[in-house]
Order: sequence, then C-alpha cells, then structure tokens
Amino acid sequence: MSLAFRIAARELRGGLRGLRVFLICLALGVAAIAGVATLRASIQAGLADQGSVLLGGDAEMRFTYRFASDSERAFMATHAARVSEIVDFRSMAITPEDQALTQVKAIDTAWPLYGTVTLDPAIPLDQALEGQNGLPGAVLDPLLIERLGLAIGGTFSLGTQSFVVMAALIDEPDTGADSFSLGPRSIVATPALATSGLLAPGTLYETKYRLALAPGTDLETLEKAAKQAFQESGMRWTDSRRPAPGIERFIDRMGSFLVLVGLAGLAVGGVGISAAVRAWLQGKEKTIATLKTIGASSGLIFSTYLIQVAVLTLAGIVLGLIIGAGVPLMAAPWIEASLPFPAKVGIAPAALGEAAFYGALTALIFTLLPLARAERIRAAALYRGGVSGWPRKRWLALLGVLIVLLVVVAVFTSGIPELALGTAGGVLAALAVLALAAWALRRIARRLSHSRIAQGRPGLRAALAAIGGPGSEALPVILSLGLGLSVLAAVGQIDANLRAAIDRDLPTRAPAFFFVDIQPDQIDPFIEMAQANSAVSQYETAPMLRGVVTGINGRPAREVIGEHWIIRGDRGVSYAAAMPEGTKITAGSWWPEAYQGAPQISLSAQVAEETGLKIGDEMTVNILGRDITGTITSLREVDFSNAGMGFVIVMNEAALRGAPHSHIATLYAPPEAEATILREVTKAWPNITAIRIREAVDRVSEALSAIATATAWAAAGTLLTGFAVLIGTAAAGERRRAREAAILKVLGATRARIIASFTLRAAILGLAAGLVAVVAGAISSWAVMYFVMESSWRFEPVPAALIILGGVAAVLLAGLVFAGRTLAVKPAQVLREDG
Repeated sequence: MSLAFRIAARELRGGLRGLRVFLICLALGVAAIAGVATLRASIQAGLADQGSVLLGGDAEMRFTYRFASDSERAFMATHAARVSEIVDFRSMAITPEDQALTQVKAIDTAWPLYGTVTLDPAIPLDQALEGQNGLPGAVLDPLLIERLGLAIGGTFSLGTQSFVVMAALIDEPDTGADSFSLGPRSIVATPALATSGLLAPGTLYETKYRLALAPGTDLETLEKAAKQAFQESGMRWTDSRRPAPGIERFIDRMGSFLVLVGLAGLAVGGVGISAAVRAWLQGKEKTIATLKTIGASSGLIFSTYLIQVAVLTLAGIVLGLIIGAGVPLMAAPWIEASLPFPAKVGIAPAALGEAAFYGALTALIFTLLPLARAERIRAAALYRGGVSGWPRKRWLALLGVLIVLLVVVAVFTSGIPELALGTAGGVLAALAVLALAAWALRRIARRLSHSRIAQGRPGLRAALAAIGGPGSEALPVILSLGLGLSVLAAVGQIDANLRAAIDRDLPTRAPAFFFVDIQPDQIDPFIEMAQANSAVSQYETAPMLRGVVTGINGRPAREVIGEHWIIRGDRGVSYAAAMPEGTKITAGSWWPEAYQGAPQISLSAQVAEETGLKIGDEMTVNILGRDITGTITSLREVDFSNAGMGFVIVMNEAALRGAPHSHIATLYAPPEAEATILREVTKAWPNITAIRIREAVDRVSEALSAIATATAWAAAGTLLTGFAVLIGTAAAGERRRAREAAILKVLGATRARIIASFTLRAAILGLAAGLVAVVAGAISSWAVMYFVMESSWRFEPVPAALIILGGVAAVLLAGLVFAGRTLAVKPAQVLREDG
C-alpha cells in the first residue's frame, strides 16, 4: 500500500486533467442533498427552540364544539401559572357593500402568553379590542381590510354583532399552532361575541386553552395525567415538544422527498463520474502498461487508482458540503424572514454527514467497475490500444452490496420507506429505460445512415453515423439529460392537469358554495330560499357534527389503526334515517328508516380498506365530550373529488338527533349568480358562514403550486448536473470530433457544412432525450393523477414541447462550448498524429 500511495501521489501532482467533470458532478450532487438537509434541520431546530411561542403556550388542551368543563378548568388552574382561552372558527365578515370569509380568533385578556402582537397603527392590543363609539374593536388581516374596502375606524359585522376596525394585524405569534385557513384572520375579544349568534350550540368552533407552565415541568407526565383524566371527553393535547405536528409532518415529508430527488441527481452525476473515470483510465493506458511490464500486480494497479479516486472524491465531497451549507448560511436572513414558521439556519452536522455518506457511496458505486476493469487488462492489450476483460466476480458482488446498502440507508433515513423504495425503484427503472432508449437510438441511427434517407445528404449521414458508430455519445447524453427532464416533464404534466381539471371540471361538478352553521330553526327557510331561486340548479343539506374517533372494538384507536388520518383531529359526522339519494353501499346494509336501537355506523369504504375495519367492528366517537359507540353495519363509497358533500362517518338518526348540532348545505349555481345568492343569505342569516368553493380550491392550488415549484427546482438541480455531464462528454469526444472534422475537410466539406452536421447530431440526441423524458413523465404523471389524485388525466402538449426544446437546446449548448476549438484544428496535424 505504501508503494501505491507513492505512485498515486506522483500522478496526482500531474494535475486533474479529465477529472474536472468528476469533481463537478460529485460536488453538485452532494451540495443539493446537503442544502436540502440543512434547511430541513434548520426548520426542525427552529420549531424545537421556539415551540412555546409557535404554540402560544407550553401546552394546549383543545375541545371541539364546546368550552372546557369545570373539572377541566380546575386541572389547568392546578398545573399552569397562566391560562389563555381562545375560540377559533370561520365566519363571514360583512359590510353593507361586500362580505368575505374570515378565520376568527376570539381571545381573553391573557393572550398571548408568549410572543408579541404587531399592529398598525402600533397601539396596545387591549386598547384595540376595547373599540370606540360604543362598538367593540377588532384587528384584521390587511388582506381582509383591502378585500372589504375598509379603513381604520370603519365598521363591519360578525353575525349580528358590529365591530369597528382599530388596527391591521401585521404579526401574530402563534400562527404555527393553527390549522389550514380558508380566510384571512380577524381577532376580537370573546365577550364581544356574546350576542353575535355565532357560538350557539352545535355551531362549528374550537376552544384552545394555552398553558404557561412552571420551568422544568415534565410535559410527558402532564400529558399522561391530562389524557387519563379526560380521555372520555374528546380533549386533544399538544405541547411545545411538537408545537405544530402538521408543519413537522409536511417539512419531514417534503425534505425527505427533495433529498430523494437529490439522490436522483447524484445518480445522474454518477453517470458523468463513471464516464470521466473511464476516459481518465483510458488516458493512463501507457502508464498502467508500463507498471505491469516492470512487475506491478493487478492489486497494486487497482489500489493506486482507487487512492487517486478517493482523494478526488474527498475533494468533491468537501466542495459540495461547502456549497450545500454555505448557500443557506448566506441566504439565512432571507430564508428566516420568508418562512411562516421559525428557522435557525446554521451548520447541521448530521445533515452534512448524510450528504457526505451519499456522495462517497455514489462515487464508489460508479467508479468501481472502471477501476476493476483496469485491474484485468493485460499490458499487451493496452499497448495495442484495445480495452478488454470484465471485472472479477468479487467486484460485481461488492457493487451489488453497495447498491443495496445505498437503498437501505435511503429507506431508513427518509422516514418514508414507501416513498424511498418507490424513488429508488423509479430511478433504477428510469436509468434502465434510458439506457435501452440510447441503445435503440444507436441501432436506428446506424441503419438510417445507410438508408435512402441519408443518400445525398452528407451532413445527415455523418451525424447518423456518429450517433450509431463506435464512441457514440448517445448513452451519456440520454442518461444525463433524460432523468432530470423526466422529473420536469412529470411535474409539468401534473401541474397542467390539475389546473385544467379545476378550469374544466369545477364549474360542472362542484357546488358554488358550502354553507355551514345553519341552525336547526333556519334549515327549512334556507331550503325554501334555495327552491325559490331559479339560479340554483341543485342543493344538498345534511346535519353536521364534529367528533373525535377515540376507540375501536374497546381499545384506543391508535393501538388499532396507528396514525391514520381519521384519528388525527376531529372529523365531520352526520346522521340520516333513510339512505341518502345516490349512496352506493359496497358492504353490509343500511338501517331501517324508523330504527331506534343501538347506534349504527355507515363508514367510508376507502377508510375501512386503509384501516382494516370491517362490518361488525365497533367504533367510539367522542362528540361534545360524550362517547358514542356504534357498530359498523355498512360501508359506502365517499367521493370528495367533486368538492361536494360527503361524510366519512354517518350514524342512524336516533344516535345523534338529540345532540346540539347545526346543518350544512351545498348550492349549485352559475358564477354570475354567486354574488346575489351570497348577499341574500348573509342578509337573512348573518350567522351562516359561506365558503366559496372556487376560492377554497384556489388556496389549495397555491399550496400545490408551491410543492410543484420546489420539486421543479430540485429537478433543475438534476439538470444542472446532467449539463455538467454533457460538457464532460463533449470534452471527452473533442479529439474524435476533431478527427471527423479533419477528414471531412480533406474530402472537401466546408466549415458551415461541418457545423451543420455537428448541430444536426446534437439536435437528434437532444430530441431523443426529450422524447424519452416526455414519455416517462407522461406515464409518471398519469399514475399520480389516477392513483394519488384520483382524477382524470390527459396529455398536455405545451409542457411536453418545452421539455423537448429544452433537451435540444441543452445538447446544442454543450456542443457549442468546444465547437470553435474543434474546427480550428488543422487536418494535417490530426492526420500526422493518427499516422
């Protein structure tokens, strides 16, 4: 090994000619993973450090439909130094000219326990909520003020209560603890809602009790005590250890997904790494032959060049880590200011270690075969300029072990095994398909170069012959471009299909409005209004309650069905006597219309399939602090894709009829009638909240667009690595293209014709890579739309055309980098060297 180190050191002193692509590809791949992992770790650190501020307390006890009972309040008073009560619900903010959906936060004088509120003008919060001229005050999100055309001092109504706008809400400290909102924020004092009609029994609201605890309080012990004392009441617990579980899940999943996309980019870089090492070793043929002639063993040859590759790998990893950690650090002020939750951007050793491990393993995987082949090559074959021999079986076995190790580590570190396995399988399958496409392109080009199509077209024939002949660039070009373009193609197709579905299907399938908080004495007049309005083509109504699934077959629900979404938070629950029109029963049967026996449940068939629940199982749902246990007697289809009415859980009428509740309704009407309907409803019943479906879908679309943008940027990183591979491929083939140009010049070809031939070759390769990427992206997007989104799919030509044009442009650009130098070589010089 000491001799191997001495030889390796001497060769490294000769420079890195031919291995710059190796360094660039490895550094870019490591940088992408390090950057994403650093941001993920920074956000997680910010959530942990600012947990109490983000939550608004050290702990929170949450209830649906009700305020805390005396015993629950006593528990809080015993364990907390301070308690803040918050009422959270949706309502309509109404002015004489307009109305808009708002998320209302009604607070007491203790709020906020942690953090500060920023208002404009900068007045104390208690002063703002006192109001003026006999009206209580409110602070509103600037978007809501603009939407309603209000100004400071203007008035609006929530339900039957009028408020005066005292300030704009600039910053709210505990936004991380709040769930997804369909409307901008309004903050009022809870006592001001006493006569508003918005907190009547059965209306949809949540109460949140934030607790400020003594330093050193054992949160785990307190959580167990609270759940043991109130496990039957539907109380939900959150504390500063995980202040925003929804945000954490999203960050974890999004971060893991982007790391996996980064691994795909590293795989593309691996193609460049392998090609660079192969070309580098070909340039070392005489050196290796000389070493073997004077007695160097195969092991010494392998060790010598493995050491050099290891040194370069270390350099590439260090460079990638510097870029991956340095860019977030330099952009820290902008990142921290732009995120809606706290982040502490800094050096994250675990994240950097993860990126370094992936980089080292990828470099070893893609350099092992070229190094192993050099070990088997004979000196005589090297002097003749030939390359022969396959690696020993032990190196092939080691390669298989390394690939399995990479996949296993990715699966366990991602936290999402299914996604990691799917991504690994997808990348391997994509690489195999792209390699097959490159092989097919070479065969087709070889045949076409001798066909009638190429006759009389020397430029086309030369281009086809170069693609189909020895030393073809088809494989590295299609592999390096194809994977990145495939991801972009899939993202483009999914985004275009989602937008098209919204524009095409929403007006015909979805209702115009969701109306909630319709009181029992208002439902009949509401139906009469809907029937009397000629613009209303269809309407649906149903009783509405909210409940928490707490038990399955006498056991805690989490023990039976894990962390399924149905037990995270409260769910909409309804009741019905007769089976609603259009219901499709997939198993079991509906109860008799006059049924008065023990509670029965009709459950979503999809939820039953996902959780393993079946007919005859018992489910316990806590509603308004009371546990109701029913037997599942039927499973039915529930379709949420049309934004219409649907309940995962429906019970028989006798089980829930006596509980305080409200009703919901959907109205179908053309867009031009929406404003008139909204004015009519809010004027007659100010407490009823109207949710415009199009506005709600727009909010969801914004979130999906943000995810698509993040994925597209990650794919762009893969493309950047692929472009580096293209540059390396062009550099490696520079001498061969110079020889082609020299021969063509000798045969009488003009400079313009040679450039045209090279351009045509690049265009064909780029076109092939783009076409393969479009097909792969279309298949992937169809799978996502059909299986994940459960929506229709159709091919969108515009993003596909952009992908193809991008592929052609990338290959042309990479070729142009060396075109001038290739054409400048004199034929005599090339022919003398070949001679």
